[in-house]
Amino acid sequence: MIPARTATRTHERGFTLIETIVALALMGLLLSALASITAQWLPSWNKGLDRIQRSELIGIALERIGADLAAAEFVAANRDTHKPLFDGSELSVMFVRTSLGPNAGPGLDVVRLGEIRDRGEFITVRSQARFTPLADGVSLSEQVHLGSPVVLLRAPYRLSFAYAGADRAWKNVWKDADKLPAMIRLTVRDAASQRVLSVSTIAPLHVQIPSDCTKPDGNCGDKSGVVPDQGKT
Repeated sequence: MIPARTATRTHERGFTLIETIVALALMGLLLSALASITAQWLPSWNKGLDRIQRSELIGIALERIGADLAAAEFVAANRDTHKPLFDGSELSVMFVRTSLGPNAGPGLDVVRLGEIRDRGEFITVRSQARFTPLADGVSLSEQVHLGSPVVLLRAPYRLSFAYAGADRAWKNVWKDADKLPAMIRLTVRDAASQRVLSVSTIAPLHVQIPSDCTKPDGNCGDKSGVVPDQGKT
């Protein structure tokens, strides 16, 4: 009777203690190898994903800036001047465009796109104010009080502007000109490496001359009534 029971238990036995320890050791080695591999590629994966997300955000910002610039209007500061209200530098640009927004009524806005310093970092923002004719002898910054800032780009990226007329000669400044630039180059750089990003682009302006110049009997340009050659955009 006893030998039969012993034979039955011999056939029913499971893993021995040594086999269990060996299996646990192999599983531990496998998990360690997986953890090591994951630790190596996961940071690269996160960096790549973050780079893609930033590129998409920068692309959206440049699209909005380009749409803003394309809508720039040839609007003089007042009745006594024939030059458009446009102030372009390397790090900012100020112009007049049709009011934009869900609560905006008919009219014009003065828009500024450019850098400001916030908490020790440079950020690119869009600010605006309602356009009203400006008085002579007073600077633009003293008369126009911009508000409603919207952040477009954050560090480490910085945006710079360049301007060109019909001759396609690029300049870092466009001020007190008789016409609007034909196109504006938007250059995005990494502030740390100064590397120019591939998303940099050129925004064409749809208007370079006053609306009166499009009329058959319109008188624009200089006082003699001669219309300057604006070229094509």
